[in-house]
Amino acid sequence: MASETLSADLTGVLRPLLGPDTEVDNLRALTGGASRTTWAFDAVTGSGRRALILRTGPPDDVHAGMELEAAVQAAAAAAGAPVPDILVASDSLETLGNPFLICGEIAGETIVRRIQRQLDDDGRANLLRQCARALAAIHRGTIDAPGLAEQDQMDQWHQRLDEMGDTTATFEWSFRWLAAHRPPPSPLRLVHGDFRMGNLIVEGSDLAAVLDWELVHVGEIYEDLAWFCIRAWRFGAPPSMAAGGLGSIDDFVVAYQDAGGAMVDRATLRWWLVLATLRWGVICRFQAERHLSGQTRSVELAAIGRRVCETEWDVLDLLEGAS
Repeated sequence: MASETLSADLTGVLRPLLGPDTEVDNLRALTGGASRTTWAFDAVTGSGRRALILRTGPPDDVHAGMELEAAVQAAAAAAGAPVPDILVASDSLETLGNPFLICGEIAGETIVRRIQRQLDDDGRANLLRQCARALAAIHRGTIDAPGLAEQDQMDQWHQRLDEMGDTTATFEWSFRWLAAHRPPPSPLRLVHGDFRMGNLIVEGSDLAAVLDWELVHVGEIYEDLAWFCIRAWRFGAPPSMAAGGLGSIDDFVVAYQDAGGAMVDRATLRWWLVLATLRWGVICRFQAERHLSGQTRSVELAAIGRRVCETEWDVLDLLEGAS
């Protein structure tokens, strides 16, 4: 959609909410992914300017609908998690051509390398505690939103690997190990699904907001805890800072529990760390396949394929000595 047309359509969305004199100014695209696009703009009214964010994209079977995203963010906010202030969300295709969500813009940084450079030891420890506190709050959120579904992560990611028709001995052995050593299920909770560095807005050493809720579902707390701690999301930080490149996994777990999160069983968390690492490997293989199949020719996607073998190494390292 051309920016001029989008601006006019946005104006039509905003006027019933902000007033009949509302105009849209400074509309610009921030990202344009395969599934969703993010725009920034100013809503200008008689009382001043308001910086807003628009997320829009076609519906699919993988990502949560915009109305569901808004509902679960409201539930997380009510439990104490920092999230953007949502102005409106709609799954309708009529107004903007695709489902959309409009929220307030939040100052801060999302690019992890920049965040790492601005943090000292105290700053990393502070941010780690705040991430743990936010995750504990998310897991206290209600799970009664319409359309919020339960997902079995092991079956889901094994199925995705099977659908590609290409696997590795390491991946298959790892899935068999997971099936043979699956821990007893824990209580179902609201799960973000992609809680990690890169999906958080950081201002100084403070967590300003949790973003990217399109994979939200009902599941076990361990999924989010483990995903935050895989090697990919520490962005080059040493193993001693395995929790998001900010601190140790033990420090993260203790902070999570201190913030009101459920008690974490370390053996169960280890199982989920294996699954989370394997999940990342399947994602890397899937992204590479998008390039190899000709669906989306991209050097970046092709390069991600090399990380499949890195993930195999990580899984084998986690399972060293396992039966």
